[in-house]
Amino acid sequence: MNYTSLPGTYQSTKKNGDIYYRSVISHNGKRISLGSYETQNKAHLAYLQAKKILIEDKNYSIESYSISSPLPFEKYVCLINFRDNGIYIKNPVYLKNGYFIYYFNLDDYYLFDIDELFYYSEHKIMKRGSHLFVSDFGMQISILSRYGIKNYARIGIDYKFINGNTYDLRAENIHLINCYNGVTREHNENNIFYTSKIHINGNYIIGRYKTDIEAAIAYNKAIDTVKSNGCKKNFQYNYIEHLPDSQYADIYQSISISPKLYNITF
Repeated sequence: MNYTSLPGTYQSTKKNGDIYYRSVISHNGKRISLGSYETQNKAHLAYLQAKKILIEDKNYSIESYSISSPLPFEKYVCLINFRDNGIYIKNPVYLKNGYFIYYFNLDDYYLFDIDELFYYSEHKIMKRGSHLFVSDFGMQISILSRYGIKNYARIGIDYKFINGNTYDLRAENIHLINCYNGVTREHNENNIFYTSKIHINGNYIIGRYKTDIEAAIAYNKAIDTVKSNGCKKNFQYNYIEHLPDSQYADIYQSISISPKLYNITF
């Protein structure tokens, strides 16, 4: 590490021999890397702004961020949170009372319960279109799966946001309507019922049932039926929590599914 004449900067070398400059600042016993820059001057400007945010100018806020800032937006958020809340988090999180905000930019941010802070302090959220995910043990894990929402779930049909804000991912704002594969909650004027469908070159209605558990078990039975007829498709079974094996077996044996499923050949 070769410190330069400008405070908060030091010179480093890439594997190919190219020189670049890193910017760092220390505050309240925490040494914070501010990023890598092509020139010593740019690295120094990043240090100066970080110093203003943390020490010299308390008027800096997340909303005051400018695209001309020498600091990346994510680092800017981290510093302001550190200043205001006394905890440094490497991801762009700002703590509030009982919840926190995870920022992508000034106009794109999500609300989470404070109980999720440890997880999202360690797992960076990535975004592809409207799909939010993290990398966990080498796999891409959907954020919504943490609420029991399947990858193919339909908003308004399988789940909904109670206050209408799709950026509010606090648990109290998410209502899970359908939590089982192949099951859709429906209703007519007098009754609520659950339709179970299986997709095999098109949707087949397995049946309509009084409870979601019956519909979920019917879906499992339909999978076993078409597989016994030679279907090689990799279906995902429903796992019914808190249901004893004996009760599951009783429902499985007694539940009726569409006769068409017994006659499909592959």
